[in-house]
Amino acid sequence: MKTPVNPFKQALAERRAQIGFWVGMANGLSAEICAGAGFDWLLIDGEHSPNGLQDLLAQAQAIAAYPETHAIARVPTGDAVLIKQYLDVGLQTLLVPMVDTAEAAAHLVKACRYPQDDGKGGIRGMAGGRASRWGRYPNYAKEANGQVCLLVQVETTEALGNLDAIAATPGVDGVFIGPADLSASMGHIGQPGHPEVQAAIEDAIARILRAGKAPGILTTDEAQAQHYLSLGAVFVAVGLDTQMLARHTSALAARFKASANATNELPKGSVY
Repeated sequence: MKTPVNPFKQALAERRAQIGFWVGMANGLSAEICAGAGFDWLLIDGEHSPNGLQDLLAQAQAIAAYPETHAIARVPTGDAVLIKQYLDVGLQTLLVPMVDTAEAAAHLVKACRYPQDDGKGGIRGMAGGRASRWGRYPNYAKEANGQVCLLVQVETTEALGNLDAIAATPGVDGVFIGPADLSASMGHIGQPGHPEVQAAIEDAIARILRAGKAPGILTTDEAQAQHYLSLGAVFVAVGLDTQMLARHTSALAARFKASANATNELPKGSVY
């Protein structure tokens, strides 16, 4: 039985736009609800959400019931042990934050790959062939390297300076631009829409494309998302579950409380 093909990696190679959504609630039920929405990919966040390996596994299993949606996980750091564990539980695509140099990117490529006879392998431990669902695929250890998709996150001025080399690193499938941290690194904290930040993002998308890799980004602004897609961004996240829940619950409560307060107001001139 052949190891499953990674549809997300295939889509990036073919430059087919992939629309995604951030999943940060660390809950299998909410992940499944989001999976049913029809996004091309969902990002399970292990960096800024309280996700442990068991949480990650439960959400990936919930998403797996919706084959049109691909589960991606963001590791909290580019540690080879964590990368090994994330891959062992059944994931095929990882996003690694704060990648500032080509050397760091090359290390991540090795961390995602098993050693191979051709000398192009890496340092991933071999137990993954027996872990989770992978144990049912007899040739997984020989086929996994071709299906693992590595996305590196560029989000500092140092990373922008090294972007061409990072994007050119063999084994890197996509480069994700982190607008929030990038804006802070550029001296415009909390202002990802600042003209200087936006100019840097547009330049980064063009450079990633020139390197033959897929650019990615997150924005909750629909017009901005369409703009990035028009520039050639291939994988674009257009929302976050936590943000949507916060915004819509606050708006709903505000509407009804305003209505209730208006109803309970006494007519002018009335007395007790």
